[in-house]
Amino acid sequence: MSRRALRRLRGEQRGQEPIGPSALQFDLRDDDDAEEEGPKRELGVRRPGGAGKEGVRVNNRFELINIDDLEDDPVVNGERSGCALTDTAARGNKGRARRGNTESKTDGDVAGTTPPEQSNASGKLRKKKKKQKNKKSSTGEASENVLEDIDRILERIEDSTGWNHPGPAPLSSRKHILYVEHRHLNPDTELKRYFGARAVLGEQRPRQRQRVYPKCTWLTTPKSTWPRYSKPGLSMRLLESKKGLSFFAFEHSEEYQQAQHKFLVAVESMEPNNIVVLLQTSPYHVDSLLQLSDACRFQEDQEMARDLVERALYSMECAFHPLFSLTSGACRLDYRRPENRSFYLALYKQMSFLEKRGCPRTALEYCKLILSLEPDEDPLCMLLLIDHLALRARNYEYLIRLFQEWEAHRNLSQLPNFAFSVPLAYFLLSQQTDLPEHERSSAREKASLLIQQALTMFPGVLLPLLESCSVRPDVAVSSHSFFGPNAEISQPPALSQLVSLYLGRSHFLWKEPATMSWLEENVRAVLQTVDAGDPAVEACENRRKVLYQRAPRNIHRHVILSEIKEAVAALPPDVTTQSVMGFDPLPPSDTIYSYVRPERLSPVSHGNTIALFFRSLLPNYTVEGERPEEGVAGGLNRNQGLNRLMLAVRDMMANFHLNDLEAPHEDDADGEGEWD
Repeated sequence: MSRRALRRLRGEQRGQEPIGPSALQFDLRDDDDAEEEGPKRELGVRRPGGAGKEGVRVNNRFELINIDDLEDDPVVNGERSGCALTDTAARGNKGRARRGNTESKTDGDVAGTTPPEQSNASGKLRKKKKKQKNKKSSTGEASENVLEDIDRILERIEDSTGWNHPGPAPLSSRKHILYVEHRHLNPDTELKRYFGARAVLGEQRPRQRQRVYPKCTWLTTPKSTWPRYSKPGLSMRLLESKKGLSFFAFEHSEEYQQAQHKFLVAVESMEPNNIVVLLQTSPYHVDSLLQLSDACRFQEDQEMARDLVERALYSMECAFHPLFSLTSGACRLDYRRPENRSFYLALYKQMSFLEKRGCPRTALEYCKLILSLEPDEDPLCMLLLIDHLALRARNYEYLIRLFQEWEAHRNLSQLPNFAFSVPLAYFLLSQQTDLPEHERSSAREKASLLIQQALTMFPGVLLPLLESCSVRPDVAVSSHSFFGPNAEISQPPALSQLVSLYLGRSHFLWKEPATMSWLEENVRAVLQTVDAGDPAVEACENRRKVLYQRAPRNIHRHVILSEIKEAVAALPPDVTTQSVMGFDPLPPSDTIYSYVRPERLSPVSHGNTIALFFRSLLPNYTVEGERPEEGVAGGLNRNQGLNRLMLAVRDMMANFHLNDLEAPHEDDADGEGEWD
């Protein structure tokens, strides 16, 4: 596409400008008409006022459009000067015009000495040659200027938005830090890069005779083995839009609410088969799919667990609002609403499966997506994980950019994972040979500065890190009071939990010999600073005592979902003593309920104390005349309940020792003892 066509598309047509005496004048006659008039009438562009000089002749009138100098015209009162355009065109085509004059004179002489028939034949031949030559030249120029035209289009777009700056694009012109790319949400894209398309798609059957699904989705690909999709009663509505952000919320219909109540009953029964029966009637109930996925994962059936999570994501994506965007980073979902939490947990479980599958780049996009839904509150605390995924995906630039943009208002350097991952990203970036030498040296200096600050702030990380990497520290380091065992023991419990979480997840990233050598150099530099009595060491110690008194609830929720043994063992007692549901771990205290679960009324609740006791032992126990709960598979009849009750009583009696009982007191008046 030429520049003139682009100007017309943008509404900047040159024909609307005031035409001066020196403006360009085009001869709009056809080439065939010009040649029929004879060689003396030559098609071209003439400069007015050029008496005594030969005018500028151009074989192709459109060649003037693609001249680079046309963009450098002087601007006067918001308009471009026509004289400058004419002079530039004359200078650029001066040699071509002279060649055209020479050819025209030669043709004139030949025409005067040859017969008319021969001249007509030569004229036709010359006409064909000129057309072929013009086509070749125009094609060559077009192919050379394709990339240049694209660059100029982008420059004009940037000019219209006010981003006209030389050199690299500023931070404001880049994509949002939480912008999600659609193509990276598909794990096949990453697997194709590793193993090739044939290895990834070779085992897939052709898409013939497959069920037609209602819409194309980005998060998952529907499978033919899934049940036929029917709307389960899940929808999304737009709550409000303010300050460039859109707030959405999932909604449950009455039918879906009934399925949700049955699901809660099935969970209380502690029987996975009850959830299976519920999915037979509601195959796309999200919470049932997620809960059954956990049960399959505990039984080492990873394939089925991943398939159930994908089905849950598909069910929720089909319910998206038309204005809800996964990539913009401007759509919000409030975690305080129970209907929205299922989407958070489904994304987190899918991200975990992708990381274990060996797709860290795809997992990073899912992590950005979860963080973009509520970046301020961060209910699943994805900031404790995003650095790990960025390093595994070797996307060091993104991690550095995130740290630079969010450090001012989020204090990312106060998290141990960012304090150590960012200097590691700088160091790994300095190891890349394709970078210029000055950039590599600058990254190395920045990495050394940041790792020394991290070691000063968190000295209790060094020895556990070396132990996890199976590296024996130097005696001068292990025996020093700053890095010794006392550093790990004296740190607050909340900080110990964060350190355990980081080391349990990312310690293997430090095992490279080059990385260990670089770490050793900086440890020695920190020891010299500590021995010199730097006041920053004492300031960091006071900051540790103040900042890490107690971890917030979202960090505890993240630790439970991560299932890292070292971090789970460091949870406080008030978290470990309460029941944690897999479909809703540690719900917020300020939950916003849109509907309330009805109370379970049962004849047993009005019975005697023994019946209530048996009900507390066996939730599925039913007495005679009582109907089992709807939606619960295999409601136990009376005989089955009695059998289980007898087994429970037998176990209780096996643990009951008569030796633990004391004899009755003999000093009782009636002779009947009393048990203490």
